Amino acid sequence: MTSSLRLSTVILPVRRWQEGGRDEWTRAEELGFHAAYTYDHLSWRTFRDGPWFGAVPTLTAAATATSRLRLGTLVTSPNFRHPVTLAKELITLDDVSGGRITLGIGAGGSGFDATVLGREPWTPRERADRFAEFVPLLDRLLTEDAVTYEGTHYSAVEARDIPGCVQRPRIPFAVAATGPRGLKLAARYGRAWVTTGDPSLFEAGTPEQSLDAIGGQIARLGAACDAIGRDVAELDKVLLTGFTPEGAGPLDSLDAFVDFAGRHAALGITEIVVHAPIPDSDFAADPKVFEQIVTEALAQLN
Repeated sequence: MTSSLRLSTVILPVRRWQEGGRDEWTRAEELGFHAAYTYDHLSWRTFRDGPWFGAVPTLTAAATATSRLRLGTLVTSPNFRHPVTLAKELITLDDVSGGRITLGIGAGGSGFDATVLGREPWTPRERADRFAEFVPLLDRLLTEDAVTYEGTHYSAVEARDIPGCVQRPRIPFAVAATGPRGLKLAARYGRAWVTTGDPSLFEAGTPEQSLDAIGGQIARLGAACDAIGRDVAELDKVLLTGFTPEGAGPLDSLDAFVDFAGRHAALGITEIVVHAPIPDSDFAADPKVFEQIVTEALAQLN
């Protein structure tokens, strides 16, 4: 766990690599972000009818364009992934990056990714069931040379993942979860835990209600850690911004961000993730203010 607040970014994969895509990742490193993540979707919400590139190839390219920046997904889910093939891609990506990969992983949702393969979306319970099987199997695939497994939803027959990850025993997992089963997975398998706040408060809630909700999530994470004898302080606690009642408001000014980040750091959040600006979208922001926040906010907060 870090003793001070970290600041990271999400770069949505919406720009061609030669037309600004590469520059976003190299600029994130120049600005001093701790990590730069991207969404692992086949398409997403209002971006569905526009450009959208694959997460793993994008991160591979980013790994060759940077040298210090941590890279990762925020988040990967079982919606269109299988642990066996995902493990092979992650080991390769960790190798190309020189051990700079973090896997953000969650149970997935009911959006475009859930139906694009021509099936009905899984129910919340089925998503939880699959997630509970997906994460432990992926853990084994990334730490053992050969894995055979037969489960309810996934199987592997002598799956080989040699030479394994550069990072030992494997790449770190950042587990996105708020329900009891997901929090147990975060407690057991996570190096970090990820939240976006309480989705029910996004449109009609208040910042104070959101803080209370996130505080409750952290308390339940602590209880899940206690249940297996783990110190919750071992887990980084990551807030992906943009989905609390403040929306993109914290990026309006340096003061607004420092206030927002400080209140969440006081709850125990150790990493704040902000979206790189995208004009004419929910993530529109003044690029100059964005860079000021990145370069100046942590000096006031830490």
